[in-house]
Amino acid sequence: MRSSTQRLLGALGALLFCTGAAQAVECDAKTVGDKPFTACRVDLNSERLELFWRDDGGRPYRQFSALRDALEAKGKKLVFAVNAGMYKPDFSPVGLFVADGREQVTLNHHVGSGNFSQQPNGVFLVDGHSARVMTTDDYGRESPKPFLATQSGPMLVHEGEITTSAVMDPHSTSRKIRNGVCAPAPDAVAFVISESPVTFYEFASYFRDSLHCREALYLDGSISSLYAPRLNRDDRGPDMGPILGVVR
Repeated sequence: MRSSTQRLLGALGALLFCTGAAQAVECDAKTVGDKPFTACRVDLNSERLELFWRDDGGRPYRQFSALRDALEAKGKKLVFAVNAGMYKPDFSPVGLFVADGREQVTLNHHVGSGNFSQQPNGVFLVDGHSARVMTTDDYGRESPKPFLATQSGPMLVHEGEITTSAVMDPHSTSRKIRNGVCAPAPDAVAFVISESPVTFYEFASYFRDSLHCREALYLDGSISSLYAPRLNRDDRGPDMGPILGVVR
């Protein structure tokens, strides 16, 4: 679990600005009303965003520390990471999973009552230096060939509006730590984690009103985690499935 010190860093507005090709992940904290959020922006022109699930032996990483150590053994460095979508009890992705251009789990069209299956659900994808969030239906129709893609749900914002699935009720009292993703520009990705429990509607409002994202995707709830060493963040909560990370 995140320590009180780590949460305080977010709540007090710890600010990181990294510029240039060597340092192009920028994180800041913002409080909207009484709700604190940490948002991290990745510049795809100078950083390589990758999607991870299993190590070379086929074992799920589960924690940032395992991924970090595996990369260090190859002479690489993990400089930023977040959990990357929902997963099954064996830590395999619930939906689409594409890493290094290879589809390992196919698109999931299931409609149901769980968060993942709320409609519309969606896909976050990166192809070269271009990122976007799109609905699962649009992904299926377009059939893009991304470098990486992860599926989750529900969509928080679609075509500039907060989505209208049952969980998005503005009067809901169900609050949890949450994280999500959007692409405010084709060459930039914004990852957001709430630093206190919020409703889906409150979380979606941050993407729409503070980041001005026209498309935004929910990644997960209570297991939401952030690895950002320059913010002294190395969240060690429950084991997770897919992980998105910036690697050098």
